[in-house]
Amino acid sequence: QVQLVESGGGLVQAGASLRLSCAASGRTVSSYAMAWFRQAPGKEREFVAAVTWSDRDTFYADAVKGRFTASRDIAKNTAYLQMNNLKPEDTAVYYCAVRRGGPALATTSYAYWGQGTQVTVSA
Repeated sequence: QVQLVESGGGLVQAGASLRLSCAASGRTVSSYAMAWFRQAPGKEREFVAAVTWSDRDTFYADAVKGRFTASRDIAKNTAYLQMNNLKPEDTAVYYCAVRRGGPALATTSYAYWGQGTQVTVSA
């Protein structure tokens, strides 16, 4: 079993930055891909970003490309999502997730999820 705990969310103004963290415990996730998803009220959960187990490759949704950066610290079993130039449309609950092997876009591909952290961006 893998437990994931997100932190770092909050209320910010448009243009601000936040860094989310996702700490994994219960099992080392060094061979897992780590991903971020988000879910806004009334919308489906959507892929945001992912980083491979080696931290060599990252993937982003078009909506966040150039503004968000995904990374991980393998030694700390922790993933990060640096979010710059936040926009009101980024408002959502952000979740981290892990899966064996490479990243995937579908929520159903991930076996383990965190509880989520709220990010609210005011105009």
